Amino acid sequence: MMNAQMQSASEFLGLLSTSSGVSGHESSIASLVMERFKTITDEVHCDTFGNVYGLKKGSGQRTKLMLAAHMDEIGLIVNKIDPRGFLSFTSIGGVDPRTLLSQEVLVHGRRTIPGIIGSLPPHLIQNGDLDIAVKMEDMTIDVGLSFEKLKEVIQIGDIITLQRDTYPLLNNVIAGKSLDDRAGVVVMMICLEELSHLKHSHDVIAVATTQEEVGIRGAFTSAYTLNPDLAVAIDVTHASTPDSKGQTTLDFGKGPAVALGPNIHPAIYRHFSETAQEHRLPIQLEPIPGASGTDAWAIQVSQAGIPTGLLSIPLRYMHTSVETLDLQDVLNSGKLLAHFISSLPDDLEGFLCY
Repeated sequence: MMNAQMQSASEFLGLLSTSSGVSGHESSIASLVMERFKTITDEVHCDTFGNVYGLKKGSGQRTKLMLAAHMDEIGLIVNKIDPRGFLSFTSIGGVDPRTLLSQEVLVHGRRTIPGIIGSLPPHLIQNGDLDIAVKMEDMTIDVGLSFEKLKEVIQIGDIITLQRDTYPLLNNVIAGKSLDDRAGVVVMMICLEELSHLKHSHDVIAVATTQEEVGIRGAFTSAYTLNPDLAVAIDVTHASTPDSKGQTTLDFGKGPAVALGPNIHPAIYRHFSETAQEHRLPIQLEPIPGASGTDAWAIQVSQAGIPTGLLSIPLRYMHTSVETLDLQDVLNSGKLLAHFISSLPDDLEGFLCY
């Protein structure tokens, strides 16, 4: 049985997950984030790059703490319309073509229409080709329209998203598309709700960033705009599965992963560890030897450099339509982040240099 806070998080994550917001086309998802942020922050606005900002004012000297989680998702784009009425496509972001065959999709043209990614049935495939993965350029989308009707609705450059509802599994585990990184947006929501009951000296600006999947671009622009005193990025990371063969040791239910390494300010890592211990919140450690590949990488080197941390939710099957995570890890991430902020000293001098 879910408690009220987990139920709220699950419902908001489900809403975000099933909505469309491919990199560079985030306006629909941005409106949902703005609507929710307005209920839990003091000010909300959107910049020219599409990033959404929610400000929760602190009680102290008005130093700025930036939170960042990207709201865009990977997707597809129409690049050819076949005279027989089929759509060819290519990817936006890191789409694994092995996961596309037989998927249901939505094509966002003059109006949104459903389609399916079809493939040649096995009866017609030469025996030697059965074990070869179909290339993206050899796939097409069937929407059931003739070429003439199709041209009235769809044009080259239209965006395509996978059609997938979130799917509850057992033990508060949920699966769906684009949990990377809509789950991070939900973590920011939980954090902001928690801060309503906690005293915090510093202004908190939660930013739902754009175009992370095509080059962490929204993080570059928003961090440059804000030039915060401190920042924490929230993203997902790889959870272990039988086929990961020891490449990751992170697992569900053991809390968020706290990163450490050259992309991470050591004082922020230490404060996360101390906060987790003090409030008995579970965490896992994630050593990252170089670039994290997240918004933290862009934020850290913005302007003169920003002390940056990274909190990540363990996620299975990343960049598929069945990304899977534990809602308890999402909840614990938001609570840890709120206590981290609340327990920061008024004077951040110790966090501003190495």
